[in-house]
Amino acid sequence: MRLGLALGYWGRGPSADHVPLAQEAERLGYDSVWTAESWGSDVFTPLTWIAAQTSRIKLGTAIAQMAARSPTTTAMHALTLDHLSGGRVMLGLGLSGPQVVEGWYGRPFPKSPLTATREYVDVVRQVLRREAPVELDGRFHSHPYRGEDGTGIGKALKSITHPLRAELPVLLGAEGPKNIAQTTRIADGWLPLYWSPFRTDVYEASLDAAPEGFLVAPMARAKVCDDVSEGLLPVKAMLGFYIGGMGHAARNFHADLMARMGFEEEARRIQELFLAGRREEAVLAVPDAFADEISLVGPRERIAERLELWRKGPVTDLLVLSPDRLTLRTLAELNS
Repeated sequence: MRLGLALGYWGRGPSADHVPLAQEAERLGYDSVWTAESWGSDVFTPLTWIAAQTSRIKLGTAIAQMAARSPTTTAMHALTLDHLSGGRVMLGLGLSGPQVVEGWYGRPFPKSPLTATREYVDVVRQVLRREAPVELDGRFHSHPYRGEDGTGIGKALKSITHPLRAELPVLLGAEGPKNIAQTTRIADGWLPLYWSPFRTDVYEASLDAAPEGFLVAPMARAKVCDDVSEGLLPVKAMLGFYIGGMGHAARNFHADLMARMGFEEEARRIQELFLAGRREEAVLAVPDAFADEISLVGPRERIAERLELWRKGPVTDLLVLSPDRLTLRTLAELNS
């Protein structure tokens, strides 16, 4: 199991520590570093900044939101950075949810998410393989565009720039069982939002047809500390926000996933509190048991025991979300 450093997206502004953390992770032997985006900082610019100040570590997007860019634009970003970094890019993609897609990007959330994802990946693959001009008679991503409001004179084009790698790895952030199963067919890997080594059966059927070499790269917050309860507070704060606030009361993929993992009553209660404006109560309502299962928190010996459980399952890459150098070093030592 390889280790990656997950930096996430910016909050109020850029973190001065992201580049030094990436450099430290590279020194410690981490395989990859990952950036993210929500509705603020973008995913590619910070990764490019990191690429310029590192030399070996792989560079991943976890995730680049599909609604933010057309698939050809995303492919242009990926192939450009892949050239500049010497072939280090791993392209993680995700749909996001209706509130973000329609509220931030001002476009409709696709009525058939699986079809939209499949078409998006198809176009990205065509650009990167550069075998012919990009053509797709699609429902969501037709190339050339064939809509009634178009001119009808669009021309199928092939990238001027020759991609460095035709098979640049593409990973998908997927949560629903059908979406995960499709991911094993059309992508090189999967970026789970929550992963519990105690509940791998939740994903077993969806991953059943995964080919050899398929990447499973969940993100986990980690913290070496004496007080487990205190160490779990940032995990619970994140869960409270995602489960309570990252989606509509009637359509929240994160809450649905928590429910499928055995915490349905708790997930609905977190939603109820968060949407009522009782955010602190929503965070406190997150069960310690769930927060603990999907993270690595506690003394070194406890983390060592938990890490063994992560290694026993299908996880190929553990993306560590931690700004703490002691934690990063400890995980590198335990995983060596």
